[in-house]
Amino acid sequence: MTFFSRDRLEEVASALAANGLILRSGFSFGDDEMAPAGLSGFPAKSVLLVGQAGAAPWPYFQRWLEGQPRPIANPLDSWSREVIGGVAKEFGARAVSPSDRPYLPFQQWAMRAEGLRPSPLGILMHPQYGLWHAYRGALLFEDEISVPEPYAAIHLCDTCVEKPCLKSCPVDAYSVDGFAHQACLAHVRGPRGEPCRSGGCLDRNACPYGAEYRYPADIQAFHMAAFAGV
Repeated sequence: MTFFSRDRLEEVASALAANGLILRSGFSFGDDEMAPAGLSGFPAKSVLLVGQAGAAPWPYFQRWLEGQPRPIANPLDSWSREVIGGVAKEFGARAVSPSDRPYLPFQQWAMRAEGLRPSPLGILMHPQYGLWHAYRGALLFEDEISVPEPYAAIHLCDTCVEKPCLKSCPVDAYSVDGFAHQACLAHVRGPRGEPCRSGGCLDRNACPYGAEYRYPADIQAFHMAAFAGV
């Protein structure tokens, strides 16, 4: 068995940072777990999660997109795969994406690695970034990697009495009963959905936490267009 050194971990983080991405955290799979395959096809020993905080990757993604010779379906996924795939190749890992099929349990991995819990909107609430963060992929290694255990952070949603994230949507798309997907789509695509199309989800923007990491309106519009197909 080989072990991944702390210096090597910092090198991975530095390689990701060159495109505005961050090494979120990770963990080693237990011997009794059904771990996904690593680069060689044998079960991976460890996973490192790759993501973003705020809009840091956006300038890098835009430059890449402007350099493409023709329109690309799901360009952010394609860019993420290319960047994370390059880092994986450099460090002998297998790169995987949240959109890969069969789907891998990215949200469960994230909760385990970072000690996060879902907000009422389903997005994991981060103690620093609030709802303004994302996971863009992961690196699967056939090495043991020692990553610090997540600290027991306060779940901010438990301290939020007013819950503005459940009161700002015109069609009450989010509630304690879950997400009304079709109602949300109909509203966003309809004549009264312009605020959502141009500035993002009103419920998400109503959350008071991590405001300094909030995506700018043009980025939120990009994501909303991808979600609603508009």
